[in-house]
Amino acid sequence: MATATASGPVRDTGIGALLRHRAVAKLLLLALAAAVLVPIVSAKWASGAWPHALTVDLTEPLGRTSDWIIDNRDSHPLFTYFFGHVSNAIVLSVRGVYLVLLAAGWAGVTVAAGLIAWRVAGVRLAVTASAAFAACGLLGMWVPTMQTLALMVVAVLASIVIGALLGLAGGLNDRVFRILRPVLDTMQVLPAYAYLLPFALIFGMGVPAAVIATVVYAAPPMARLTALGLRGADGGVLEAVTSLGATGRQRLFSARLPLAAKQLLLGVNQTIMMALSMAVIASVIGAGGLGDRVYQALSTVDVGQALAGGIPIVLLAVVLDRVTAAAGEKAGAHGQDTSALRGWRGWSVAAAVTVAAALAARFADRLEWPTDWVVNIAPSVNTAKEWMVDHLYTGVPVVGGTADWASHFTTWVLNPVRDGLQGLPWWAALLIVAALAWLIGTWQTALTAVAAMAAIGVFGVWDKSLDTLAQVLAGVAVTLVLGFAIGIAAARSTRFERLLRPVLDVFQTLPQFVYLIPVVALFGIGRAPAVAAAVVYALPAVVRITTQGLREVDAAAMESSRSLGATSWQLLRKVQLPLARPALLLALNQGVVLVLAVVVIGGLVGGGALGYDVVFGIAQGDLATGLVAGVAIVCLGLMLDRVTQPTERRVKKGA
Repeated sequence: MATATASGPVRDTGIGALLRHRAVAKLLLLALAAAVLVPIVSAKWASGAWPHALTVDLTEPLGRTSDWIIDNRDSHPLFTYFFGHVSNAIVLSVRGVYLVLLAAGWAGVTVAAGLIAWRVAGVRLAVTASAAFAACGLLGMWVPTMQTLALMVVAVLASIVIGALLGLAGGLNDRVFRILRPVLDTMQVLPAYAYLLPFALIFGMGVPAAVIATVVYAAPPMARLTALGLRGADGGVLEAVTSLGATGRQRLFSARLPLAAKQLLLGVNQTIMMALSMAVIASVIGAGGLGDRVYQALSTVDVGQALAGGIPIVLLAVVLDRVTAAAGEKAGAHGQDTSALRGWRGWSVAAAVTVAAALAARFADRLEWPTDWVVNIAPSVNTAKEWMVDHLYTGVPVVGGTADWASHFTTWVLNPVRDGLQGLPWWAALLIVAALAWLIGTWQTALTAVAAMAAIGVFGVWDKSLDTLAQVLAGVAVTLVLGFAIGIAAARSTRFERLLRPVLDVFQTLPQFVYLIPVVALFGIGRAPAVAAAVVYALPAVVRITTQGLREVDAAAMESSRSLGATSWQLLRKVQLPLARPALLLALNQGVVLVLAVVVIGGLVGGGALGYDVVFGIAQGDLATGLVAGVAIVCLGLMLDRVTQPTERRVKKGA
């Protein structure tokens, strides 16, 4: 009970204060619900395994649906008058761009890449862009690179148009923005793999399905950043324009869009990078190009060919990221270009030089990359891989070998976590999910997480989903340990952060598919290599967010602690880490989402579980198995996002 003194009331530090704490109150309510429900559930389903009575077998209805779609693709009006036209338009567009690239020849494309980079970002990046495209030819991957680039051009243009229109609607209308926000949030946390099968079912295996899946995956960043850019426009400027009598359209084109130019170009950058990532993954459903070369090589564990296809993907990713990022920085700069070739003059010169290079190659009958200029790296890489198998896989003194590490990680970490999750009663798993989601969010968040987790059991893939979840949890644990340690070191040392920055920049631009190549070379195939690839993919984001969060801690709080004699360790433990808690939670959320994205792709290299079911469903035409696994991946991603991302409640004026 609270007491009072002459100096004023004394705060209650006993049971009453504890009960008033929101987290404790939530835990008590959950405990009360568990005390009522658990005995009832245990009495009815004592085994702890997901009850068969609560399972819905979707194999037959999904099989009938897929059979109906396959049988009616050429005759039903929905396909002949809608999907068929969409498919034909995509095929014609991709083929048209591909033919233009082939007509320009290797010289025209290489020169065009360099000149575009020169106009946007300067001479240094122009040399890098031309060298990157030349390297694609040297590796014997010119034609696959052009196939991937053609698909990318069509998908990116469609993504930008659709994303910009959605963002425009959300940026100008509060109701549309409130509707769009949860949809975009959900789409951006779903693994890319989950997008493949629905479109493969509707459009069949091939380029149309790959382009549609890429557009759906890549459009949300453009929509989100467009909406945020328009909504974040300077109110003073908009008020000044309105006072001058400008109409709504004039305000949009003369003020809102110019003010949001940097955000729009950032959206273009993010859309291009996500489209490249998805276009590579979409090789599983017939996209062709570089992704198909990597996919075929990984299926036969041909590391040399996989690397030959993976290097051009990396080069494309780096060049596209640098060029679009430079365009965004240029849009945000206030200085004007004072060079003689500014504006349309520079672009006219670039176009003329490109045409001249293409015509020169045509007249010299050198449109295709010369075969005598190709360097076949596959034999050398495979020889090195065989040497690694003989010398580094096992038997290395003291440290063991990479295969030993993978085996130990599987035996001591992955298997116990999987067995523990699968041995947990299903109702206990749901209670844990509810508790975690409710503690950091709201009851709506907890309800969504529990519903997503329960849907996994209803679909009949409970054990496989828990196997995938075990891989995700193990990968996240390793990612957080490494990411927090590296992030703390980078936050405390400016020199180390500068050295680390270019490495993180490169790693954050690489498509997910590429990470499978080195882990197969080092660890072989299995669940541990899939987790290793996921860790490497997620680590840069965790390091960046941790570093930024620690660096942005209030300087006054740091200085006050130092003045009281706090050591560096005390500053970190008692000031920086507590104040950086929101950033650390965001790092956790991003680590979970990114690890899941690659763990499910790990089905291609022996990861098993849900990822294998998706691969099996696509390869064998068993769309029922693949679709159920895809939906389970979506549910798992949704649950993990809700459990790891706290809900922020903000009260806005006029809301």
